[in-house]
Amino acid sequence: MEKIVTQAATDRAVSRSYGMTGGYSDAGLGGFLRHALALLQRNAVLVAGVIGLALAIALVSTMLATPRYTAYTSIQIDDQSEQVLGDELGGQTAANSGWDIDRFLNTQLEILRSRALAERVARKLELARDRAFFEAMGAELPQSGGGAVASGAAAGLVRGGLTVDLPRETRIARLGFSSNDPEVAAKLANAYASEFIQATLQRRFDSSAYARDFVGKQLEEARVRLETSERELNAYAREAGLIRTRDVTSRDDARGTDSVTTASLLQLNEAANKAQAERIQAESRWAAENSTPLLASQAVLASPAVQGLISRQSALRAELGVARGRYLEGHPKVQSLESELAAVTSQLGQAAREVRSGIRADFVAARDAESRLRAQVSRLQGATLAEQDRSVRYNTLAREADTNRSLYDGLLQRFRELNAASGISASNIAVVDAAVAPGAPSSPNLAKNLAIALLIGVVIAGATVFLRDQLDDAIRVPEDVEGKIHLPLLGVVPISADGQPTAALADAKSPVAEAYNSLRGALLYSTPQGLPPVMLVTSARESEGKSTTSYAIARGVALTGKRVLLVDADLRRPSLHRLLGTDGKRGLSSLLTSSDSAASAIVDTAQDGLALLPAGPIPPSPTELLSAPRMAAVLEELSAAYDMVVIDSSPVLGLADAPVLSAIVDGVLLVIEADAARGGALKSALRRLRAMEPVILGAVLTKFDPAKAGNAYSSYYGYGYYSYQEGEVRS
Repeated sequence: MEKIVTQAATDRAVSRSYGMTGGYSDAGLGGFLRHALALLQRNAVLVAGVIGLALAIALVSTMLATPRYTAYTSIQIDDQSEQVLGDELGGQTAANSGWDIDRFLNTQLEILRSRALAERVARKLELARDRAFFEAMGAELPQSGGGAVASGAAAGLVRGGLTVDLPRETRIARLGFSSNDPEVAAKLANAYASEFIQATLQRRFDSSAYARDFVGKQLEEARVRLETSERELNAYAREAGLIRTRDVTSRDDARGTDSVTTASLLQLNEAANKAQAERIQAESRWAAENSTPLLASQAVLASPAVQGLISRQSALRAELGVARGRYLEGHPKVQSLESELAAVTSQLGQAAREVRSGIRADFVAARDAESRLRAQVSRLQGATLAEQDRSVRYNTLAREADTNRSLYDGLLQRFRELNAASGISASNIAVVDAAVAPGAPSSPNLAKNLAIALLIGVVIAGATVFLRDQLDDAIRVPEDVEGKIHLPLLGVVPISADGQPTAALADAKSPVAEAYNSLRGALLYSTPQGLPPVMLVTSARESEGKSTTSYAIARGVALTGKRVLLVDADLRRPSLHRLLGTDGKRGLSSLLTSSDSAASAIVDTAQDGLALLPAGPIPPSPTELLSAPRMAAVLEELSAAYDMVVIDSSPVLGLADAPVLSAIVDGVLLVIEADAARGGALKSALRRLRAMEPVILGAVLTKFDPAKAGNAYSSYYGYGYYSYQEGEVRS
């Protein structure tokens, strides 16, 4: 017994790691699609009824609906508009930046849908008193509440009849208006476009009027400040005795060059510098002239008078030489020439000295002029420095006046532009296509309504089927085993055609036999050691096929050449001895109430390698016998004698037999009947079993009808393969 418990604990851990990977599990997309298709097939009548009802409602409502006409007008919305005055006042006025054009267009659409624009259209067309308009909109003209109620009702109808659409990658918006009267629809659509343009221009005019008023107030304040600052500047200049030559409109920031004193100082300083240069030049000429012999001076020789006298002197000397050669010294001719030569020589010296005296006179005059100018510059420098001390306050007032003048000039220019451009900018909205009265109604649209009804019907039918499936906890298809009770599915056994599964086991080609063979293959890999040495087969309630499954498993394993013992541990309603046609007078209960060997109660069957331990006589307290130490000892003895022991126990719910046995076996297989088992009952049974910490290998779904579950499961699990006749060709 200790060996069995230890082995069971090891296999329990392995079984938990086995998870959902065994058997026929397919939790992927294929399984989901099969499950969904099966749900639709099982609920085909419900789905058809819901969809049919939706289509019928759509058809009736379409036939009874009042025809409505929709007229459309197209308008182009640009993000900038041209200025009528031209480029000198701005050219184009950008309504929005390039990166924000989408937001700008959406803003315009919201303005179109606004209540204010609807009220404007209603006032323009005087719809509050137009009974024909209310009739065209399918409403009645309010008789009470006054004009405010009628105006509000008219604006509401106008707003409710409007549709606005802006296709992507375009700036052409389509305004549609729906009404029972096509003429009213076209009239309202065109009115909407016209009033939208007028409202846009009005908003711009109102905005510019506010700007003009604001700038005008600022301009007046700037004018007062400028006048005050100019008065203060002039008053201080008069008080300080400052005479400025600066132009009052000048923007020159130099503050030291605009007074009479400063201007005079600059002029005299310039003249003094010039006089100094002339004095230096004259002094240089005089120094050079004074150090040179009189008749060697270039200035003297350059004099025309000197040059004439020198020429005359040379000529007289030549004549005197000729005369002396011809006459004696005392000759009158010689004396006359000598006297004339002496006079010319004297004149030449006098002329040379006069030239040199002129150069000296120029030097002296330049020196005197420089001295006088330097004296005047010195005097004006003192006056200028004193004036600069008095100009500090003046410059501060002058800067303030200049600042006020700049502000005033800027505001004046802006005010002139606003006055010139006010209210004359072109609209950035233009009508592309005006609305015309439609010739055919836009609604109701039978095809559209039927398509919508079909879609709604499909959604409602799908939701109904989904909720019905979620609220239904019955185990109907293989996916429900893993989805609802979270057990690995080891096998799916179809329902037998004649209701005799044991007879179907005899036919190796029957779907039942093939299903149990697949279950046997799954059990071969249910533990790391292969088949569990001792396995318990149970179910949540009776008549789910656990006895048949126990027999089928034992028989299938025996066919592989192993020695298998089938134990009927259902001590309340035993059935295996009748199923195998053996004597059940002595069996498990006999062994548990005695010390006989287990072999004394075992019965051989017609199947080679398969033996049966019947339940024996029904005891008064089966649970006490099964929970006694004797049961563990018997199982240990049987496990040593056989390759595999398969135990058929009583149901779990309401009885303690199966949970007691699950604690001392190597694995538990839960049998679930399709369409009869409920998820709640199965979860309760699993909780009772898991309280004993057993090794639950998985579950097997029995009595599964693929045709009832749906064609998806019938084709997927291949239960129709062996229905071919003997002479048919099989692919």
